Amino acid sequence: MEILPGPLLQTINSPADLKELPREKLHQLCDELRQYIIDIVSVHGGHFGASLGVVELTTALHYVYNTPYDQLVWDVGHQAYGHKILTGRRDSFHTNRKYKGLSGFPKRSESEYDTFGVGHSSTSISAALGMAIAAKYKGETDRKTVAVIGDGSMTAGMAFEAMNHAGVSNADMLIVLNDNGIGIDPNVGALKEYLTDITTSPTYNKVKDDVWNLLGKLPVGKNFTRGMGHKLAEGLKGMVSSSANLFEALKIRYFGPIDGHNIAKLVDTLRDLREIPGPKILHIITTKGKGYALAEKDQTKWHAPGLFDKVTGEIYKKQYETPQPPKYQDVFGHTLIELAEKNQAIMGITPAMPSGSSLKYMMEKMPDRAFDVGICEQHAVTVSAGLATQGMRVFCNIYSSFMQRAYDQVVHDVAIQKLPVVLCLDRAGLVGDDGPTHHGCYDIAYFRCIPNMIISAPMNESELRNLMYTAQLESTTLPFVIRYPRGEGMMAEWRTPMEEVTIGKGRKLRDGRGIAILSFGHPGNFAAAAIRDLRSEGIEPGHYDLRFVKPLDEELLHEACQRYEKLVTVEDGTVTGGFGSAVLEFMARHGYKNDVRIIGIPDRIVEHGTPRELHRECEYDAEGIAAVVREMMKTERSVAALLQ
Repeated sequence: MEILPGPLLQTINSPADLKELPREKLHQLCDELRQYIIDIVSVHGGHFGASLGVVELTTALHYVYNTPYDQLVWDVGHQAYGHKILTGRRDSFHTNRKYKGLSGFPKRSESEYDTFGVGHSSTSISAALGMAIAAKYKGETDRKTVAVIGDGSMTAGMAFEAMNHAGVSNADMLIVLNDNGIGIDPNVGALKEYLTDITTSPTYNKVKDDVWNLLGKLPVGKNFTRGMGHKLAEGLKGMVSSSANLFEALKIRYFGPIDGHNIAKLVDTLRDLREIPGPKILHIITTKGKGYALAEKDQTKWHAPGLFDKVTGEIYKKQYETPQPPKYQDVFGHTLIELAEKNQAIMGITPAMPSGSSLKYMMEKMPDRAFDVGICEQHAVTVSAGLATQGMRVFCNIYSSFMQRAYDQVVHDVAIQKLPVVLCLDRAGLVGDDGPTHHGCYDIAYFRCIPNMIISAPMNESELRNLMYTAQLESTTLPFVIRYPRGEGMMAEWRTPMEEVTIGKGRKLRDGRGIAILSFGHPGNFAAAAIRDLRSEGIEPGHYDLRFVKPLDEELLHEACQRYEKLVTVEDGTVTGGFGSAVLEFMARHGYKNDVRIIGIPDRIVEHGTPRELHRECEYDAEGIAAVVREMMKTERSVAALLQ
């Protein structure tokens, strides 16, 4: 069924079309844009609540600013659906997050309106500042730069580092602080309380009418000239409460807070701020999920709900004939509670992903032992290190792609000091629709080169439980990495008794003839499926689950190299410097000359799609593994046929 936009939205193919609309039509356009997002996402899936909350802001920004010459930078980017629709991608928007379709985030190669590729949080102010400095250097005095950042993203140190620089740069840029009190899960920390103080201040609540009278902005439409910009700034500065001094202390002029759903006031405010030079911040108050009552009520659930009935709000769940195994992250969450009930030294840390990582279970049951520290991966790792110095056994759960942001802390604060922090890397491998900013491709390679590290990956839920049990034992004295994929559980009966695993020891799963598959982590299941198919063709591969890439099970590798002429390594990480590379390094040290093929994520950026589509593209699904084995065995089978 074709989903058609409203009559006004149908006429908007670019921001130039938007600018032709009279002001009084903007409210209707916002209603149609919001409804179109609801219609498309309910049928095709995607992020939901974030874009609904910034419909008016998106419309106002493109109405006032001369995009793409004026540069608009979105933080994270899952709130940019309206932006995509208004910038020429309306008719292709149904392909959003689909294989070979539009990216779920702004992407420079997709549109000139996407000025900066995003996906991780808290990058917008830094990127926009760089653009503004460049414009100033090139003499483009008429070129404006805007960064849109959510209050959750403001909890990251990078945002404060950028503001610290912006305040002394004198660059002409606007930061729009979209304050809705929630990222994916509810925001936490002192900054949240600070922003609440601003929004509830009796002196400065929603920008008092006397302030707007001072600025000559009551009711709307009474614009002031460029020469009044200084008067605006100084007048507002004198009337703000002390709670606004954080931004003023950083020499960033603060305006707001104002209603982020009042399109007329947004347009007038942005027009006026556009004429004020230098760094400035506009604080707007919005509701995530605005315009869809269920999303407003339960914002975490409706962040990315999947397909749903837009009328009843029923979220469609896949129907299965047999009970499905739980997701790896849920096994992690429940297992951590089991372990913590027996080991009082266990604590949990997550940087703003308690629901996604399933640390929420421990946070609910043991709130004094599990913490969401906000969007700050560097802090998450180092606070875990600090806890470890005091004898705590910390399970620090960070998505694999987000762990990239805390690499120095792992080296400097954890590995050098040999602190037994357990780094649980959720979303390892190809995560699917979120695409290249979220794929966990590189952690095997970038952790494997660090001394003092233990790096492991479970093939199934039972192995995950065993690795978690081993990681919290007093006998484990080094940093311990456990990586596992998004979802993709294998065992319906997963609550198996936990057993200690010998660190650095793998498992031989089956003997074979001529060729063996060495797997690391969950892709071992793809290898097992490939072997089942190959056996029906008379090919009998051996199979080893290495469990650890550091330290490697050298005894098992010696056996494989001596018994099998041909070897295939399989992993869900980059083939450059990963598990397969570790095997080749072992072979080179010991003089083995076996024929080896490495299967994994290729040395290129893998775009978005379903995990199944991406596994097939990268050829480490069962079919891809089987094809490699057949090719390697072809010569041997041809010789055997001739001899017969």
